[in-house]
Amino acid sequence: MTIRPNRRTVLLATGAAALVVGCGDSGDDDSGSTTAETSETSGAPEAGGEELTTTDAVPVGGGKIFKDEEVVVVQPEEGEFKAFSAICTHQRCTVASVSDGTINCPCHGSRFSITDGAVANPPATRPLPEKKLTVEGNSIRLA
Repeated sequence: MTIRPNRRTVLLATGAAALVVGCGDSGDDDSGSTTAETSETSGAPEAGGEELTTTDAVPVGGGKIFKDEEVVVVQPEEGEFKAFSAICTHQRCTVASVSDGTINCPCHGSRFSITDGAVANPPATRPLPEKKLTVEGNSIRLA
């Protein structure tokens, strides 16, 4: 006698498999990997010392986002320039704005301080990694 699965068994097994596959990687990047490691493996182009922007293009207390380079350049105080990854540490969305002293992710509301990249508003639990900058005269370059 051959026992064959009925329709209910097949549907249950298919649904369970889909659930396991869907939950296997939630996309929440709290695994400890750094953005620098990710961008090296993603094939994102390196800045190579080319000018990213000028000092007068970055407002004091604000910043400017460079999506292609996956970097945000900020000026927390007059003459002080910093750069952070523009990829949110929560679920890897690209940040969308800089306002009121924070770098803001549109996906789930995470905000990061422009002074040090620290989490100012969850759900992100890790700060934005800082990037090295070179400021020469009016020119801002990634180091």
